[in-house]
Amino acid sequence: MPMKVAIVEDEIRIREGIEKLLKKLNRDYEIVAVAENGDDGLKLIRETKPDIVITDICMPVMDGLEMLKRMTSEGLHAKAVVLSAYSDFEYARSAMKYGVTEYLLKPTSLMDFEQAMAHVEEQVMLDRSRKPAEIGSIDQVFRDLLLGRMKATPELESYLNNNYGIRSDSRFTLILCCPGSPFEEKTREYGSRLGRVLPLFSQCRFVTVDFSYRKVLATVAYDYAGPGGVQSILQSRLDDLGPVAAVCCAETTGPFSLHDAYEKMFPYLDWNIAQGGRTVIRWPEVAQVKTESCIYPMELENRMRAAMYASNADEIAAVLREFGACFRDGKVYQPREIKECYVRFLWLIISFAKETGGNPDQTVDRQKLLTEIMDAKTREELERVAEGITACLAPAEAGGSVSHLTVRKAIGLIREYYQDGITLDEISRRLRVTPEYLGTLFHREVGMSFSTYIRNVRIDKAKELLCGTQLKLYEIAEKTGYSDPKYFSKVFREATGLTPAEYRKNDQASR
Repeated sequence: MPMKVAIVEDEIRIREGIEKLLKKLNRDYEIVAVAENGDDGLKLIRETKPDIVITDICMPVMDGLEMLKRMTSEGLHAKAVVLSAYSDFEYARSAMKYGVTEYLLKPTSLMDFEQAMAHVEEQVMLDRSRKPAEIGSIDQVFRDLLLGRMKATPELESYLNNNYGIRSDSRFTLILCCPGSPFEEKTREYGSRLGRVLPLFSQCRFVTVDFSYRKVLATVAYDYAGPGGVQSILQSRLDDLGPVAAVCCAETTGPFSLHDAYEKMFPYLDWNIAQGGRTVIRWPEVAQVKTESCIYPMELENRMRAAMYASNADEIAAVLREFGACFRDGKVYQPREIKECYVRFLWLIISFAKETGGNPDQTVDRQKLLTEIMDAKTREELERVAEGITACLAPAEAGGSVSHLTVRKAIGLIREYYQDGITLDEISRRLRVTPEYLGTLFHREVGMSFSTYIRNVRIDKAKELLCGTQLKLYEIAEKTGYSDPKYFSKVFREATGLTPAEYRKNDQASR
């Protein structure tokens, strides 16, 4: 069945690029609306009612977040993919609040885009399959209530009362839980454990709905006596729920208050990071918690730089432990600020890796890294992300194939600026050495001349672009540092024995 897609992006080249990518994926995507700002996009979305909306954040007239907010308030429940140059967590968190399924950073790869579209397509199909089969079931009722799909009408209130005993003044406790990874396995375990804990409180009835795109389970407990009881039971029996990442709960009155409570509670699930222990996060009380400014000593940045330059694995691990300890000092910090500190520190580590001759763009998926930090619900998760990054970026021990710091820096500059046609003279000036000294040192350490090395880097990148994109040959020449396409073809043929066109044709034939 076709998937109707709307594209809202103010940059024409990116809009056209998204259309081409959708066609390249060879799925049943039908582009029903294309707009260059949120205002026009909202009008078209109202008319066409797409299944999927791909949108930028920063646009004229109306930005992407305001458009998504209005879509939600109007009951337009398309799945959304945000494609933005902004890595700030406030944007990511705001986007998730309005039901965004995927958040991609520009520039994004074809693989990341394809995975994101496959995920949202899966969510659309899941909703389609559930709707006919479960309409009217209590599970579907609560799913629609939580998503704001049910609007209060006398007929609906009568239906809920007559079929499920749910009145406009019924008391509910909404429990949001991040069960951890793998989500499906943890979901089954959590559901089983919750089924043994909640019945301890009177004759409490409950329904659990999974929102896998947010990696959260929402449990609605109802038909119980006395306020606060469910929250108390949860806190006293939290260990019985197993090693869940975070639990947040709140009491609310009336079925049509559940959507508002769900949206307001969701951002507070990561408060385990701030509180640093296994506890039930109570909303709205948690919103009143006083916090302190979250900073870490700048000395740690200098020590990490020195440790990476010296290839000192023990010192790298020690600095990382001290960094994590900064947020375990007994003070309460905003979890958003803690995450921003991790982003800043890990982005610096990536830049240090470049300076020391590494190629982090080949080993680190920044989109995945950002997602892992954004999704983290415990300090332990953040620390594991940081340890994983330093493990794959830590430079080789001194005595490896390239041990001289000057050469490692030169390699880092080559890999960062090869597309700009950087030369030995330019790198020498940056490193404050003579070209003759750097050329001799480079050949001794690497085993080939500077010119041969940078040619190989450019040819390797050209091969990737020839096989992985549909770029024209002159565009590939520009992206690999060659201003003259004819000269690029000549160098490519000397290096590979084939012209760029022949190389691409052979690759396509071998698939």
